[in-house]
Amino acid sequence: MDDLDVRLISRLRENARESVASLAKHLKVSRGTIQNRIDKLVSSQVLLGFTVRTAPEAATHRVRAVTMIRTEGDADTVLKVIRGYPEVRALHTTNGRWDIVAELGTETLQEFDEVLRQIGKVRGVANTETSLLLSTHKL
Repeated sequence: MDDLDVRLISRLRENARESVASLAKHLKVSRGTIQNRIDKLVSSQVLLGFTVRTAPEAATHRVRAVTMIRTEGDADTVLKVIRGYPEVRALHTTNGRWDIVAELGTETLQEFDEVLRQIGKVRGVANTETSLLLSTHKL
């Protein structure tokens, strides 16, 4: 990736729907160059897709959190079980004190409480620590 790719990705983060013509104008290159760069970034899986961001108050999952999980034994088994929970938005393996970080989203605190209980009961989960996400700040 070069400087143009970095600037292009930055603009797309701001507005993934910005037209190729507008991107070209702002980045001072041709439309063909922008389209070729986008195609290359998609085919090389640098850009994994284009999405919609909503205001936090419009989000369907009003309760959001990250749960750090320490495992005992095979972490892959824990991942397989937790991956099946619809409240789990993303899973990350990590190094250090925690083995897995799960991003969770639910409509209510009651649903949130239930998914935390379920995770705690998964065979191989030794310990968890959860932090509610209170606000989101732009990159």
